Amino acid sequence: MKFEERINQVQTIHDGVITEYQLAEVTLPNGKKAQREIVRHHDAAAIIAFTEDGKIILVRQYRVAIGQTTLELPAGLKDPEDKDTLVTAKREFEEETGMQAKEWKHVTSMYSSPGFTDEYLEIYEARGLKKIDHPLAQDEDEFLELVTLTYEEAVEAHLKGELCDAKTVFALFYWDLEKLKSE
Repeated sequence: MKFEERINQVQTIHDGVITEYQLAEVTLPNGKKAQREIVRHHDAAAIIAFTEDGKIILVRQYRVAIGQTTLELPAGLKDPEDKDTLVTAKREFEEETGMQAKEWKHVTSMYSSPGFTDEYLEIYEARGLKKIDHPLAQDEDEFLELVTLTYEEAVEAHLKGELCDAKTVFALFYWDLEKLKSE
């Protein structure tokens, strides 16, 4: 069976700083026409950072879209001058946590929600963390609190709905798999 939908025309509804909102008319595999709402989004990087004593570094921040405070992986958008998302990950980690890491490992790449957006996220693991004296400044509109949790505390935060975004829930499952490998 053929699944591809052919785009006939695209109308940009709004072109923002981070996203572009489009309405697309497509032809379905059966020849009928349909509308698709698409959010074009810059690529991003997220960091699963582990401390020497086996805890994870998260940031607490308020998310207007869902009306609540969340615990999330440090993360951010790829700048146009970033040669790759590892550069993005290192910058965002320093900006959001005031730390740098000695060891970096690519964990996975994923589309956050391909039903409506092309946001592509690269997730890295960071170890060998050290606090630095003069870190890169946080973005002006970011208000973050650094949080360090054990695995059990992170699971509890997930069960309470505070650790609830896809990238951070993924990190929790990744952490669980890493723990299983080391047993």
